[in-house]
This record gives sequence, structure tokens and C-alpha cells, in this order.
Amino acid sequence: MAASVTEPVTTAAAQTHCPYCALQCGMALEPANGAVPVTVSPRQFPTNAGGLCQKGWTSAELLRTPDRITTPLLRALDGELRPVSWEEALTAITDRVSSIQADHGRESVAVFGGGGLTNEKAYALGKFARTVLRTPNIDYNGRFCMSSAAAGTNRAFGLDRGLPFPLTDLAGADVVVLLGSNLAETMPPSVQHLEQVRGRGGLVVVDPRRSRTAALTGEPTGTWGEGSQGVHVQPVPGTDLVVLLALTHVIIAEDLIDPEYLAERATGFDQVRRSVAAWWPERAETICGVPAGTLRRVARMLAAAAPVHGGRGAYLLTGRGVEQSSQGTATVTATINLALALGLPGRVGSGYGAITGQGNGQGGREHGQKADQLPGYRSITDPAARAHAAAVWGVPEASIPGPGRPAVELLTGLGQPLGEEALAGRAGPRALFVHGSNVLVSAPNVNRVAAALDRLDLLVVCDFVPSETAQRADVVLPVTQWAEEEGTMTSLEGRVIRRRQAVEPPGQARSELWIFAELARRLGSTVRFDTDPAEVFDELARASAGGVADYAGLSHTRLDADEAEEGPGFFWPVPTPDHPGTPRTFLDTFATPDGRARMIPVDHHAPADDVRPETPIYLVTGRVLQHYQSGAQTRRVAELNRIVAEPQAEIHPLLATRLGIDDGVLVRLRSARGVAVARARWSESIRTDTVFMPFHFSGTGSVNLLTSDATDPISGMPEFKVCAIALEPSEGRSTTGVHR
Repeated sequence: MAASVTEPVTTAAAQTHCPYCALQCGMALEPANGAVPVTVSPRQFPTNAGGLCQKGWTSAELLRTPDRITTPLLRALDGELRPVSWEEALTAITDRVSSIQADHGRESVAVFGGGGLTNEKAYALGKFARTVLRTPNIDYNGRFCMSSAAAGTNRAFGLDRGLPFPLTDLAGADVVVLLGSNLAETMPPSVQHLEQVRGRGGLVVVDPRRSRTAALTGEPTGTWGEGSQGVHVQPVPGTDLVVLLALTHVIIAEDLIDPEYLAERATGFDQVRRSVAAWWPERAETICGVPAGTLRRVARMLAAAAPVHGGRGAYLLTGRGVEQSSQGTATVTATINLALALGLPGRVGSGYGAITGQGNGQGGREHGQKADQLPGYRSITDPAARAHAAAVWGVPEASIPGPGRPAVELLTGLGQPLGEEALAGRAGPRALFVHGSNVLVSAPNVNRVAAALDRLDLLVVCDFVPSETAQRADVVLPVTQWAEEEGTMTSLEGRVIRRRQAVEPPGQARSELWIFAELARRLGSTVRFDTDPAEVFDELARASAGGVADYAGLSHTRLDADEAEEGPGFFWPVPTPDHPGTPRTFLDTFATPDGRARMIPVDHHAPADDVRPETPIYLVTGRVLQHYQSGAQTRRVAELNRIVAEPQAEIHPLLATRLGIDDGVLVRLRSARGVAVARARWSESIRTDTVFMPFHFSGTGSVNLLTSDATDPISGMPEFKVCAIALEPSEGRSTTGVHR
């Protein structure tokens, strides 16, 4: 699998973007002849303003990682993955897919995508699944990221764009509330947009940990005084919804709402008012653990910042910490209800937004990877949407399958027995294509997912490194990565931007666009699959025309011309070639039939896996600064891995002392689903009833051996962020199965 020498495409710097998170920091890639083929330097771009985090600075190392996959791999009779030609690999795939579908039907083949794919690849993947494989069973790892925020914003506003305003708008607000988001570690360059808010004492961070972001508030938990930059609210894990219900109760009880805004721009306020009446702060305190006085003061801070009370404005932002829950959609809905009660959404300088995590988490869900969506963020059950997509693709509308299974249901149901299950319509797919995802680390309850993958007749993985999922595959196809391809991405702001090629891919690595075209031809499809990213984007633009996420007015040529009024890129919707883009949505109307936002009553319930005598400690998960997602990329960067080389369990000294756990020893964490091993790290930043562990590691250090695959009933989001564990010292001397 060793990489061949990668030669620069040109001698000019490529103006592109970081391969990691949805901040999509601007960077320039200069040709180099050293250990890496390009050198990285930051450039001025609105989201990062010339900054990069450690991951961005070291991103070029991935281009020459020693175990880069550069040739197709096929599992031989001895069980080993062996290098083969593209002809042999593609023939093996098409023969097996044809046989499986002939025996078990079109639904027996499934596709799982990723939020890191370019818009062009995400679009082509959805089209491939629905026109060539003709299977409804496609979903992607964005189901683990943005699904609750998408469900909540769609039903409230009729439109899901992570941030419906530019990130730079945050600087003008009096108050910014971050719920379940640790920007200082996940998106460090974004923190500069909070500096003015901190200077006004208006940063509020809701998190069970005193994370690096929570520490930016400048004061001990729940206190603030002279010189304070905000407040850290530290609830019991799984009770963020209670905090929001109590804040809304205070806003209404103290008559701090914006009545004119509510009358003109929202419906459902009376129902919400009645539903939060039971959540007075003293009652909320008994469940969420946040002092009633803190809840009242935060509510009053928000109200004072609202335009109706003469403030500069306020923003409420949610992240995975509150969304990855069996009540994630309800929590997003409660956040929106609070924002609407104060008259924030649809006003310049105020609003609600969800912080997208993956690099193309926004664009990835807009154009066809989600189980229930067609390009342009259209519903796959809408006859008009189906007819539009069919016309663009040149297929009969009736040939497009209906909605498929959301991620957890899809993955855990793989290879389920036929017979009676098939008669009940519950037989699981027998083959799976995986693109841009590492489900054997990133999925919840990974033991269950691993067992499901083992039941498959065929597993095909497209990747550029031998991730844990690729190592389990029957066929592995080597693909291009970020600096080796052209395309577009859509940032956390809904800003469509250009990814540009700087170097040629090594060995036999090919773009997924070429792979889809080849497989389509070999499977006998007459549907056209372009391999030029610019042409694929033009087709995507036509397919999205008239949809919620309308890219019809964009092209690679227009994006390259850099004509946007508010900086590089264009904020969708962009319906025509002369349209300037839409930096701020909802200023005049919401995207609902009557133009008014929907306020929907919600209520709290305990986590699906709550603490009990045999598992009395809460486990919460998240990221560390040096690593990203499943770690398949960052664990291969020596500098990053040197800083954080193994999983650590963050434990409060009081809890550690009670359990007889010394700082730095190995500990066993046990849940109802499995056991993980990590190194104890004492920290006073965590609650005394809670342990934190990052999700970037594999083997016995995988926290997703422990996490619950209970899901939100509306969004299908798994409850990653809270489960119950027991904790004890481990007899081992090192973590095992952790890639270094």
C-alpha cells in the first residue's frame, strides 16, 4: 500500500480549504519537494481570518502517509487483502452485486456515505444508489451529526441551513449561548468571533465539562462578577432540555417576550407557554442540577440582549453535545422556542443556528445522501420532487425508490435473516458500499455494528487509508483526497466554496466520480455519470433548481470568479446566475407555507440508558483538539499523535479517590453494551458524577464500545452523548488495538 511520489500539478499556489471541519478554513497549498508534496499556509477567509488549528497546519502529512492505499485490494481465499487491478476489483464488485440483487432484490444492496465528500461526490453517490442500484437503502454519517438540528429547524422554519447567517455576525451580539459545543477544541479559529461578546460579558456555555470553551467565560461555574466574560452552566448529562425549558419559563413568567414579533412571525406560542409553566427554575434545579438563580440570571441576560429590550442582539447555538440524544430534536426545538419567544430568528444580529461538524456536513445532506431526500433538499416522497429529479437523471419517476432506513437501523440490520423477516419487509441488506466513513469506530454500540458487517455477503469500502472499516472489507478501492481533487464544499454557514487540486493522486487512486461511472456502465445502466467535477456540479445545480437548497445560479466558473458581496463563496439559495446569494435567511419570511415559524411544545425524559446501581456514573463523549472524527486521518499524523496518542478518561479527583483510581493508571469502563480501556486523567473540569472520553480511538480504546444506539424518534440520531457506566482500575499496562 506504499504511496508513490506525488508530483505537484502546477507551480502556482492552490487556493483551497482545510480537509477537516465545517469551518472550512481558507488555506493555500504551495508545491514542495520534501517529506510532503505541498506546504500549507493560512489565508484570509471570513471563517478563519488567517488562522489554522493544529489539524489544519499538519493536514499535508496525510498526502504521503506510509500506509496510503494506492491500488485496489481484494480479499483472497486465505482471508488477506491482496492488490489487484481495477479491472479485477470492479468485475468482482459487479458480479457480486448482480448476483445478490438477483437473489434478494434491489433493496439487498445498501450505501453509506460521508459528510466529508464534496458536493459533487455526495450528489453522484445519491444518484448512483437510486438510478443504478435502485435501492432505497442509502444514508450517511451526517445522521450522527446534524440530523436532530435538521429535523428541528425544518419543522420550525421550513429550512435547514446550519447557520442561517454569516459566522462573523456573532461579533456584534451582546450574548451568545453555546449549548453542547466546544469550539475552542473542535474549531479553534472560530473563537475569535466570540472575542467581542466575551468583552461584553455575554458568553454563556452549557456543558457538563469545564471545557476549553467553557473556560473562556472566565469565571468559576455558575458565578460571574467584575470582569467576567460570561457564565458556564454545568448541567447533569442528558438534562440540557430542562435548562432550556426553565429559561423559557422565566422569559414568559417575567414578561420578557417580544409580543409583536410573536404575533406577526410565529405560531404555537400559547401551547409552548402552557407547556413550560411546569418548569419553574426551582423544579428544574432538582433535575438538571443548575441553581435556580443561575437559570434566572441567564434568562435575564438573554432578554436584555434581545432587540425588543434595546440590546445589540443574541444568538443561541446548538452543537452535538445537546443534539446527539434520544431527545435531540426536542432539545433543538426548545432552543428555537426560546429564540422565537425573544424575537431573535430572522433579525440581523440575532438568531438561532446549529454548528455543523463535518467538512461538508451541510452540503452532504442537501443533495441526496440522506435516506429521505433528493437533491436540493427535496423530500423523496414529494411527487413533484421525484418528477424533477427523474427529468434531470433521464429515468422514469416510478423507478426512483422511496425513503430508506436511517443510519442506525440500516447498519444494525445488515445481513439480517430472510424467511419470515423478508415477508415482514425487515430483511437486511446483504451488500454495503461505504464512502467517506469509518463506521467501525464512529457508530454507536460498535460491537453490534461489527457483528452486522460480518453478516454481509459483500462489503466495499472506498478510502485512502486502511481505516478499521476498510480492513474489514471484501474490496477496497483507493480514492483521491482533498488536495488531489477539484470540487465544492458547503460550510457551516451554507457558504458554497471551491476545493482546488494541488497535486496528482498517487499510484492508481481514482475519484469516486470515475468509480460511479465505471460501476454504472458495468452494471448495465444507461444513466449518464460525468467524471468532470465541473460538469457534475452543473447537473447538481439543475437538480437542485427550485428546491430549498437551490444552487441553480452557481457553477465552478462563477465560484472561481469570487463575486460574492460578503466574501468568497456564495450562500445558498442562489436561484439564478445573477443572484448574489443569501447570507441571511428568514429576514422577511420563514420557509413555511404561511411564512411564520412554528413553536412546538416539547418535554423532557431521562436518557435511554440512565444511571443505576450497577452503572452509577454518567459517560459523555466528545473531541480533543488534536484529533478528528474516528481518528483514521489524524492518528496517522505524527505530531498530533505524539500529543494525544491514546484515549484518556477524564475523571474528577473526588470520584477517582472514592473509586481508588490513581491519576495516569488504566481504567476499565463498562456499560450494558461493552467494555473499554483508557488512561485515567484527573481533572477538576468534569462533574463529580461524570466521566468524559474522546471518540477518536479504536480497539479496546473505542468509547463507542460503550455508547447507546437508542435513537431520537424523529431524527434517528443516536444517543452518543450520555450513557451509564461503571468504572474500575484495569490490570493491564497499556491500551491495545489503538492505531499509532
